[in-house]
Amino acid sequence: MRFLEGLGYEVLRARDAGLSTASDEALLDFACRKGYVLLTRDKGFGQLVFLRSLPHTGVVLLRIEPNTLGAVHQELVRFLSKHSGEDFGGWFVVIEPGRHRIRRQ
Repeated sequence: MRFLEGLGYEVLRARDAGLSTASDEALLDFACRKGYVLLTRDKGFGQLVFLRSLPHTGVVLLRIEPNTLGAVHQELVRFLSKHSGEDFGGWFVVIEPGRHRIRRQ
């Protein structure tokens, strides 16, 4: 969280929004209503977006093993530096070590 804030991004954790026990559908809906991009490690959001066609304002799925903070930060910086200033609305991004995939809807 502090890492992304240090890069100038506004960050709101689910638990800070009172949604720590919310369903994935409720989290996606909340993020969409607020205009937030959802950052997650939960692959289930792909099913919500692609199979159920739920509306969203962007989802970033982190698929980084090992799950070290340094590796996550490195890949986020790599992705964000390539897409600085872009609107992630409707994007489903998968970030993996050394690469990322973007599917725009």
